[in-house]
Amino acid sequence: MNNPTSRPNVIVIMADDLGYGDLSCYGQTRYATPHLDRMAKEGTRFTQFSSPCPVCAPSRAGLLTGRYPVRCGLVENPTPDGKERCDRMALPDTEITLADLFRSAGYATGMFGKWHLGHRQPEYLPTNRGFDEYRGIPYSNDMRPVQLLHGTERETYPVDQTTLANSYTEWSMDFITRNRDQPFFLHYAPTAPHKPLSVSPAYDGKTGAGLYADTVTELDASVGTLLEQLRTTGLAENTLVLFTSDHGPWYGGSTGGLRGMKASTFEGGTRVPMIAWWPYHIPADQEIATPSITMDLFSTALEAAGIEPPSDRVIDGYDLMPLINGQTTHREYQFLFSQTDRGAMTIRDERWKLHLQQPWAFASLPVGAPYTERKPHDGTTIIAPGKQPHPSEYPGLETGVEKRAGLLFDLQNDPAEQHDMSAQFPDEVKRLQDAADAMDWRETASAHIVDPPLVPDDQKIKAATN
Repeated sequence: MNNPTSRPNVIVIMADDLGYGDLSCYGQTRYATPHLDRMAKEGTRFTQFSSPCPVCAPSRAGLLTGRYPVRCGLVENPTPDGKERCDRMALPDTEITLADLFRSAGYATGMFGKWHLGHRQPEYLPTNRGFDEYRGIPYSNDMRPVQLLHGTERETYPVDQTTLANSYTEWSMDFITRNRDQPFFLHYAPTAPHKPLSVSPAYDGKTGAGLYADTVTELDASVGTLLEQLRTTGLAENTLVLFTSDHGPWYGGSTGGLRGMKASTFEGGTRVPMIAWWPYHIPADQEIATPSITMDLFSTALEAAGIEPPSDRVIDGYDLMPLINGQTTHREYQFLFSQTDRGAMTIRDERWKLHLQQPWAFASLPVGAPYTERKPHDGTTIIAPGKQPHPSEYPGLETGVEKRAGLLFDLQNDPAEQHDMSAQFPDEVKRLQDAADAMDWRETASAHIVDPPLVPDDQKIKAATN
């Protein structure tokens, strides 16, 4: 029987493209997110939490393996409608996932939502990577063919994306209900607010602040529904819930005044919300400013459940409970890195951030400038085309010192990365550069490239409609 003295349940929620400033409890004022605000009020909110990579798949690989993307073999996105090698890319089968470890420890394991760690063959889908059950889209919701899988089989094509939030919530609630008398690990990975934005009819126009706001509001309600189910079923006190985003926002979102956006290693691309909730185990209404990173959720979840991490590989995450419970004020390893397919891009500690390579960021467009979405959408996935955010709705700052390698920013006094301090503090540049040079990345993996050869996109999409 699942009770407060048994092994705790663990739920990890990772939103898709949710910005640091997209929630009321992180400064959003155009609309309200009362359920996540309550979660933060009843738990602990991190204000210096980072993704290891500003794009989708690498950050998700970091979450599920506890390892930097360069170690776990994914620094790009598996994509069904892009480059051939990306279509055939997958998390290497040598990697051990969080779900593998929980299942081996006797937990029921379920995942609902976005996967994005390999889609080409069944063995790289969630039910062959530690999850007992899976329903969701195997990659981003703007990648064709947009299809819902149930396990390894196609359940729905084409997908009406206005139904996704309700479906993911209902499937997650059903999983909790069916497993309430045994320990469970649930990974809830909403599609929202990744483009193309969509909401159910109940939330269309609800905020009066645009489709992006409506989408985040529905996401907020979904999380609230799950937390309320835990309360009403008596599972709350025995369930650790961790909420975050994979990286920064797309157009229409908010970085909370930080520079850059999704795909950029400026703070707007990598800093994300993170809320930890576990009644009577985690202090309520607490804010922690210690820099932490996505892989820490891997270690925190395992430690809470009393499960040992793999001992045969480097694990880059650290248990956050000593920080949360006031046993320390510092993360065990002080340096955090961001990475892309170009390798390590930045290194930071509690105050300073050094750009090891020249940063990059998407640019805005003038209001009213012609804009054609780079990716067409198939079937019913063309959602509210007239309401999708325009690139003039830039989510972060575009101002600041000119981009180049070697920029040094004082994040305590300049979190928006406007003023380069490298000339004034050369010793800090050297200290961070030396730490970056000393980091041992030799234990790295390469993304598995799946056979057989690629089916041409037009044939694949045509087949998917049959």
